[in-house]
Amino acid sequence: MTVGPKRASLWLGVMMGLVACTGDVGSDDDGSGGSFFATGPGAGAGTTTGGGAGVTTGQGAGTTAGSGGMGAGTTTGAGAGGCDAGPLPEPIPNCQPTPLPSSGDFHQDCVDRINQFRWECQCLPPLARWAEQEGCSDAQAANDQASNSPHGNFGSCTENAQNTCPNWGSEQQVIGGCLQMMWDEGPGEPFSEHGHYLNMSSTSYSKVACGIS
Repeated sequence: MTVGPKRASLWLGVMMGLVACTGDVGSDDDGSGGSFFATGPGAGAGTTTGGGAGVTTGQGAGTTAGSGGMGAGTTTGAGAGGCDAGPLPEPIPNCQPTPLPSSGDFHQDCVDRINQFRWECQCLPPLARWAEQEGCSDAQAANDQASNSPHGNFGSCTENAQNTCPNWGSEQQVIGGCLQMMWDEGPGEPFSEHGHYLNMSSTSYSKVACGIS
């Protein structure tokens, strides 16, 4: 995620930048579809786009992305004992773990929340905090917010994938809402409807930088 230094603004822009374990990550979309965004509740919640540096909209079916995880029958995660057999091939359905208490540091809270989804919902290993690129991620978020256009600087922080949450009203809404909505997309095709989850759950990435503006 990439988020920039806080400004006197009602709306929050958040970005997540991921880097591969070694080199670039190959995928069905040739790695260029790593940039992806989810708009906040004040701007048509759930709308998504996908397609790399040249963003192509995926509205339509994508406008309801994330809504399927809500309602009765939700689960809170596998728990420590449920991961003894290693990573699950697919996420636990309707997995909605309660956000962890805030550390007071949004960048850390963002990484913790991503890792909470990875572990509690699919028994995936955690991503390391990419602290040295958080300032760059902050700048990416600020630039996208200023231009009102997502992913304008995709790749400038040497990231291999990028998710962004523009126009969310608070840090708490990003942690509890936007990241949940991204995870709820789940696996599948096309990338334009599942790219947030695919980026967050990939085992090809080793670390993540979150930024905010």
